[in-house]
Amino acid sequence: MAAVARALHRLGAVGVAALLATGTALAQDASGDAWGDDPWGEEASAFSWFGFVEGAGAWRTQSNPAIDEDMTLEELRLQLEGEYLTDRTTWTFKADGLLDGIEDELTGEVREAMVAFSPGTRVDVRLGRQVLTWGTGDLLFLNDLFPKDWQSFLSGRDDDYLKAPSDAARFSWFGEAVNLEAVITPRFEPDRYVDGTRLSYFDPARSEIVATMPTAEAPSHTVDNAELALRLYGLVGAREWALYGYRGFFGQPTAFDAARGVNTFARLNSLGASLRAPLAGGIYHLEAAWYDSADDRDGDDPNVPNSELRLLGGFERELVTNLTASTQYYLEWRQDYDAFAANYPFDPADRPDEVRHVVSLRLNYAMWRDNLILGVMTFYSPSDDDAFLRPTARWRYSDRLEFNAGANLFVGEQDHTFYGQFEENSNLFLRARYRF
Repeated sequence: MAAVARALHRLGAVGVAALLATGTALAQDASGDAWGDDPWGEEASAFSWFGFVEGAGAWRTQSNPAIDEDMTLEELRLQLEGEYLTDRTTWTFKADGLLDGIEDELTGEVREAMVAFSPGTRVDVRLGRQVLTWGTGDLLFLNDLFPKDWQSFLSGRDDDYLKAPSDAARFSWFGEAVNLEAVITPRFEPDRYVDGTRLSYFDPARSEIVATMPTAEAPSHTVDNAELALRLYGLVGAREWALYGYRGFFGQPTAFDAARGVNTFARLNSLGASLRAPLAGGIYHLEAAWYDSADDRDGDDPNVPNSELRLLGGFERELVTNLTASTQYYLEWRQDYDAFAANYPFDPADRPDEVRHVVSLRLNYAMWRDNLILGVMTFYSPSDDDAFLRPTARWRYSDRLEFNAGANLFVGEQDHTFYGQFEENSNLFLRARYRF
């Protein structure tokens, strides 16, 4: 299998997928028949399946001394998705097979394996592996504490892979004016954070950019360590409001057990709220979250993250026909900063600021009956003096064949800032996807 992966690595996964997809599309056009059509006019089956094949590559824009690899992404992916309907239940399944030229291996993942049913007229239940999301931010997450896959997103994969799956039970109750949603995750699901396998990061303990992650230990699988997320939401006129609660852990191993020399996941309780409503021909959104670091409420333990207040405000509007703009302002306010600064165990020059600000701007322009969409997403932090720029282009050649191109570009004056640490991971990516 390693030989196959190396062969694809030499040929290029994007080229392989493009050739396969284009050849299939041309053959399909020549036959005058599309996959999935029912020439006999029979009724649709209760079972349906579909999927895609995709080749993806991402090339670094500069050398990275920490990682001797010119690419952040080179892979051939096959996704299969199925759905089975009964009178009372819906069963869904989604799985990926991945031939990875960077890590030289063949892997697979089940992204969804779930049953959904309604035990009552006002209750929905979804049990099993599923992707979860809520909140109002655009690539900025406050009350959405479900797992993220930052390594996939920053290395050039499709935006869908930013959200990692969870093994969870989701219960929804729908009232006249108020709705309630509860998600129980029996086993804590951490973020898939940058760990040095294909992207480097800043390590404050060594005060340098590195490509090796210290040992991290997840919480034990006990009832007390299960995650609980709650959302109470509703509408008042055209205003959509929500209240949030969470009990679990920080998504990344930002705590440290000095006695055993391993990174750990600190306990986290969170409360928050959001509001979304029309304004001046567009839509605004506001969101707030209080992060209670349950293991360090005084903020004087250097091995545990401090509590934080996070705030977000944004506005989106179509400026002219087919051109949409949205902007956001985001704030992180570290609590008990004096105690944090006094006990910071590393180089004071690398110490994070008390307040971090970020402003973002997204522009999207649709052309050719929405078959070509050009976009750019920009994040700039005035406090850190660093930025993240993500231009993208999506061309839908047909209903089945699509090409995506773009870049993840980072700039920063200092290695220890959030975006600045990834400057040498900047990349250009290209993906070709064929759906069937």
